[in-house]
Amino acid sequence: MNRAARLLLWAMTVASLMLFGASARADELPEYRLKAAFIYNFIAYTEWPAETGSTLNLCIQGADPFGKEIDGLQGKVVAGRTIALARKVAGDSLKDCQVVFIASSVINSLPHLLEGVRGQPVLTVADSPGAMRRGVMLNMNISQGKVTFDANLLAARGARLQLSSKLLRLATEVQQ
Repeated sequence: MNRAARLLLWAMTVASLMLFGASARADELPEYRLKAAFIYNFIAYTEWPAETGSTLNLCIQGADPFGKEIDGLQGKVVAGRTIALARKVAGDSLKDCQVVFIASSVINSLPHLLEGVRGQPVLTVADSPGAMRRGVMLNMNISQGKVTFDANLLAARGARLQLSSKLLRLATEVQQ
């Protein structure tokens, strides 16, 4: 990893710790607190189309693995847009979502979920093995006790979203 990537990773970690008020070292934080911080940074390092409104609805589709760990994102402002958190159950519409975390409990419905947001400026995120190769834009993994992620640029382009090169440099794998 080059110096710029290490510096960005360090800055993301510090910002994430400040965001959630944690005083613990990163390796002591609960997994889903770290993943919530990653989602915040995914949002921050995504360029949205001009028609995207002033609110980014972050929807959790399926059984919520975050619990209170993601509640810290509610009301946060990123690039002039406010994050609003919504928990959805299987079958709920994702029409008003700009960011969708697809929980492992509904991963078998992935083709249907992705079809429902196809062509819309919706950032899709998951943490299920192989989800990036199946069309999810950003998929988080645990590797050697650390959260890593893969990126699917083809899916992002199809949604008219631009993922920052700074973010992509930190990805374990980038599918063109």
